[in-house]
Amino acid sequence: MSNPSRLFECRWRASRHLLAAYLLAQAFALGALFLLDIPSFVKLAGGVLCLLHAGWVLPRQILLSHPRAFTGLRHSPAGWQLWSRDKGWQAAQLRPDSLALPLIVLLRFRLPGERWVRSVCVPRDAQAADEHRRLRLRLKFSRRRWAAPE
Repeated sequence: MSNPSRLFECRWRASRHLLAAYLLAQAFALGALFLLDIPSFVKLAGGVLCLLHAGWVLPRQILLSHPRAFTGLRHSPAGWQLWSRDKGWQAAQLRPDSLALPLIVLLRFRLPGERWVRSVCVPRDAQAADEHRRLRLRLKFSRRRWAAPE
């Protein structure tokens, strides 16, 4: 931490805990949907929307099998960058509402040229314990962590 010009890089893998939490939330959503006293076509539409959401979120955010899934973060003198298999290292601006907690790191970021803010969830079991600790410390104490990429 004393040398801000030093390169910091970390990678993560899919998390079993995050997958279990997502599947549990989907099960509760589908169960609540089908327990409601509403017309059958609304139940069917809600079920299809839940499955479509799972089809979109699972490979991109949870299983990290999609080519555009972000699986790495690096900080260099040029700023923060995120890694995806499809586009390689991409400059990113971290947002102030990012969280670095002992159980989970929630990276909120914006890519250059995009209006919306994206998120990446890195649970503790997605990295080695020491690497997760280093990521949390880097996010908490790095200088100019919210600066736009150069």
